[in-house]
Amino acid sequence: MPDQTAATIAARLDRLPPSRTVWTIIVLISLGGIFEFYDLFFTGYVAPGMVGDGLFKPESLGFLAGLSVLKVAGFGTFVFATFAGLWVGALIFGQVADRFGRRAVFTGSLLWYMVCTAIMAFQTSGLALDIWRFIAGIGIGVELVTIDTFISEIIPRGERGKAFAVNQFITFLVVPLIAFLAYAMKGSKPFGLDYWRVLILIGSVGAVVVFALQRGIPESPRWLARHGRMAEAEAIVADIERRVTAETGAALPPLQPAAPEEEGAGSIMEIFDAEYLRRTIILSIFNMAQVIGFYGFAAWVPTLLIHRGITVTHSLEYAFIIAIANPFGPLLGTVFADRIERKTQIIGALVVMTVVIGLFAQSSAPPVLIALGVLFTLASNVMSFAYHGYQPELYPTRIRARAVGFVYSWSRLAAAFAGLAIGVLLARYGVPGVAVFIAVAMLVGIAMIALGPSTRGLALEQINH
Repeated sequence: MPDQTAATIAARLDRLPPSRTVWTIIVLISLGGIFEFYDLFFTGYVAPGMVGDGLFKPESLGFLAGLSVLKVAGFGTFVFATFAGLWVGALIFGQVADRFGRRAVFTGSLLWYMVCTAIMAFQTSGLALDIWRFIAGIGIGVELVTIDTFISEIIPRGERGKAFAVNQFITFLVVPLIAFLAYAMKGSKPFGLDYWRVLILIGSVGAVVVFALQRGIPESPRWLARHGRMAEAEAIVADIERRVTAETGAALPPLQPAAPEEEGAGSIMEIFDAEYLRRTIILSIFNMAQVIGFYGFAAWVPTLLIHRGITVTHSLEYAFIIAIANPFGPLLGTVFADRIERKTQIIGALVVMTVVIGLFAQSSAPPVLIALGVLFTLASNVMSFAYHGYQPELYPTRIRARAVGFVYSWSRLAAAFAGLAIGVLLARYGVPGVAVFIAVAMLVGIAMIALGPSTRGLALEQINH
């Protein structure tokens, strides 16, 4: 009976019509995701300040955005600490949301990030910065896994695609904001602090605001039902139904028959069982491949532009223009996110990225480079929201966070080493060498996703039955 009750809880969520009530929850959850993107993208913008203050030594070529002409060896440890923390957070601690709940871990990881990042901002040695960067990265890694899991479980099945598009639109808004703040504050000392310290602290201050807002987010009813807390799950769903009914002024649609999820121990080892092994392998390889194109381009835009004959000053200006395009990929995706099969969206975006990076490597005219850069960014962000929605759909509630954490962790690990590989390729073979590297990775991603199951319009319980 508990299994059938859990299935009924899920069916009641899936029948909800579009409403401000549910979308408010999605927006509040998405605000938490801002900090992963803020944290990742501010790295390139704080680098000059850290090196200028002598915290890292200028000895060999660095490999991050904004460092196109800056020679940094020590800063590489800061970059590695970033992705190492994200990897540990996603792989080792991502599973805590399956044990302690989506809301509790979402709130806890946000608090973790807020405190650790604030401490990091006041460190006075490169080693201390690396240590706190790693610790803060663990919290961010946990947070992103939890957000993807949370959204997939609380949004009605007919709006899951759009929910992830909106989620990514909100988080990507921070990318041009970081570029603008870094440009506006560079060389200044707001509040008597180095500008790069203020850039870091802004993330913590923003997290405080989101931490206050998260009180409006309920726990996932699916998770509660899975853990036998039926009364709590029923109370949350009943409250959402009441608010949606009052908002729309109409009765809810009839409840559709629902099949319960198959039982399991809820262990991480289940992702290697025959039922899910294929999905785990596909998504793990895909994550390693997709990040080469996604961050390989985004983090190297200024450098790639310089290698195509653009001056340093203009490369940063053009990179800012390209950065502005980041939120518009997911915004465009809200139009088709639930009308086109999820895997088709991912494959289509990867095809565009493959073609565009090849054209970019052969172009030299600034308007063409900017246009291609914008197109690549739009496609990569369509790919991003689509696969972030696709991953949690492929696993049942009992292991959803564990599974997403495992497969997504490989993208964090790959990102750390992809930067090194691109640096070597760029030095030896120029932009064409980098383009071939990215294109091959995109083809691998296409091959993997093509092997995955279809999910559009299906209840999570159907996909995993």
